[in-house]
Amino acid sequence: MQWLNLLNANFRKEYIEMKRYLPNTIALLLTFYILFLGAFFGIMFIGDPATFDANVQYSIISVVFWGLTMLTMNFIGFAVVTEAMRGTLEQLYMSPMGVWKIMLMRIIGQFSLQSILMLLLLFAAMWTSGQWMNLNPLTTIPIIIITMISMIGVSFMIAGLAIIVKQIQAFLQIFQFVLMALVFIPISVAPYLVFAPFVKGVNMIRTVMMENLTLTQLPWSDFGILFINSVVYLALGLFVFHRCEKVAMKKGLLGQY
Repeated sequence: MQWLNLLNANFRKEYIEMKRYLPNTIALLLTFYILFLGAFFGIMFIGDPATFDANVQYSIISVVFWGLTMLTMNFIGFAVVTEAMRGTLEQLYMSPMGVWKIMLMRIIGQFSLQSILMLLLLFAAMWTSGQWMNLNPLTTIPIIIITMISMIGVSFMIAGLAIIVKQIQAFLQIFQFVLMALVFIPISVAPYLVFAPFVKGVNMIRTVMMENLTLTQLPWSDFGILFINSVVYLALGLFVFHRCEKVAMKKGLLGQY
């Protein structure tokens, strides 16, 4: 029950902030839509006509998931910086639930809201390009949920860094281009990327949507690799976060900005 109350409180917080700063939310959607338009017209004018449909579909899925991964994985880092700027970071540590549980519920609530926004972006991109793909929710949703676990793990690593150094905006700006590369480069070109977080999941979703596959048509080995990858990154992320917390407490950094 405590977990549900915590999730409800954080979901409401994220929803209220998103609605209150609606122009920022709309600008966020427009930014990713404009990026897609740039890729779409680039493919239209200089791309190979024989592979036009596949290239556009690839771009649609990649832009949408780049946005989702970037917003999710950077979220806790930005949240820690914001709490530190507001002077409320120490107050979170007074909660009996623990900061990592608060941040976990906050990122789940944020991920749910951002997924709705990215779904709107997906439909806008498909409508613009005329490339209608089968979303197949019974297949894509389980993959997205498992993939999200690894995103949370990396997000906790970034949050741990933010607790110690506070100002990480420049790092996050560079990190978004790293995420772009991870999303856009297929595993078939760089097989070693299967060890990176979320890449396997994005490739599976791309395959499902472009080839209209069902859950049973995907190799179970892919699900095994995805699940192990996600659990490892989640465990590593929580470990790094707790270690950074101890360092920050020992050096008295929680109350400083």
